[in-house]
Amino acid sequence: MGIIATIALVVLGISFMVFVTFFGRLPALRGTPISWLHKVIWVHFPNFLKSIDRRVTGGRIAPTCTRFGNYMMYDRHPSVLIFFLLLLSIGEILYLPTAWPQLSPLTKFTGAISIILPYVFLYLAAFTDPGYITPSNHSSEMSRYPYDFTLFHPGTSCHTCHLLKPARSKHCSVCKRCIAKNDHHCIFINNCVGANNHHWFILLLLSTAVLTAYGGILGVYLMASRMKFFFPYWALLPWNANNGSGIPLRDWLVIWSWGFQNQVGMGAVTLLAGLTSPLVWGLLGYHIWLVYCGTTTNESMKWSDWSFEMREGFAFKRKMQDGSVRQKDLRIEPGWTRWPAETEQVLVRTTENGQMPAEDDQSLPGYGPWEAVWGLKDVENLYDIGFWDNLVDVMVPGYNFRDEPNGAGGRGGRGGLRKRKKRRARRIYLA
Repeated sequence: MGIIATIALVVLGISFMVFVTFFGRLPALRGTPISWLHKVIWVHFPNFLKSIDRRVTGGRIAPTCTRFGNYMMYDRHPSVLIFFLLLLSIGEILYLPTAWPQLSPLTKFTGAISIILPYVFLYLAAFTDPGYITPSNHSSEMSRYPYDFTLFHPGTSCHTCHLLKPARSKHCSVCKRCIAKNDHHCIFINNCVGANNHHWFILLLLSTAVLTAYGGILGVYLMASRMKFFFPYWALLPWNANNGSGIPLRDWLVIWSWGFQNQVGMGAVTLLAGLTSPLVWGLLGYHIWLVYCGTTTNESMKWSDWSFEMREGFAFKRKMQDGSVRQKDLRIEPGWTRWPAETEQVLVRTTENGQMPAEDDQSLPGYGPWEAVWGLKDVENLYDIGFWDNLVDVMVPGYNFRDEPNGAGGRGGRGGLRKRKKRRARRIYLA
């Protein structure tokens, strides 16, 4: 079992490090061992190495390593994309020669589809324009979403692109562009995940999750059948072996070891697929949860910051006039959007010893008295209109949820400005 145990430990270690790297900064994991480990690995340990470098070499090595690390993590290059492609293709080269002759025609058909789809969706996610905002499409991007006057306020300009930032957009420091509905920059696709390729990214996660689960389960089945043929008393579960009387765990593991070594290529890939599948399914589940909450990875971080302000007593809200009657400043805010809801609140923060803004302050939007906000449960998320509509927004980019301003029907428009369901931002933070 030495070889198998070594492979399993290496794969588990890599999977855990990837999990810590990508999930350690999530708001839901703050204050957990995962967040602490992320700080140790990516903050404290590098600082420790820098201190050693300063003592030994006078700090000559650290800047070079930092530049290389920043290039690998924060610059646009296809290294991780190529690694992902190699991982898929080499795994299939090792797996298929042994497994393919043992498969039925139906399994070959479904297996071929599960193999092809990740490549298709990877290509579409990586090479589709994620939603670059340019002077030519700026006006249409402004009408994609209304400002919620909470996370996104009108009048904010990008200092790099020199354009007004549409609601839910963000400037990507890697792509050097503003991205519509920016979720995050994904190094596995060497591209941002934005309004125009979010659906391809979700489908990539789904197809990869299915492929790893399919390959792992099928590999276990094929190896178990072969081991059962040579060792009739063996069973997949040790207590079911030997006609239900069971066999010692050591003997059961020895037979497993024989099965891996007898079909080493397929066995290694089966083990890799089985150990990495939960990580891929977890990532898919997280992004489906974000869709359910009507938010993005970027916005979940913003909600986390708001939660801190609320706990400190620096957040206040008041009502906003209905979007159909409110006089909008068309220089900085779209007069019409395809979104079926308008904001009902204004949320502001103050640093003046937690003092509530003046009710008659004309520089702040909204009307009526200000109310202190102490938690995310007391504010609403404008961009959550129910799971199925949230899903439509992701899977059908540019879908019109209401009629065009001139009364003509939009693409699949549902007509009218309908009242959305009450969705509290508390759920976003817990995500």
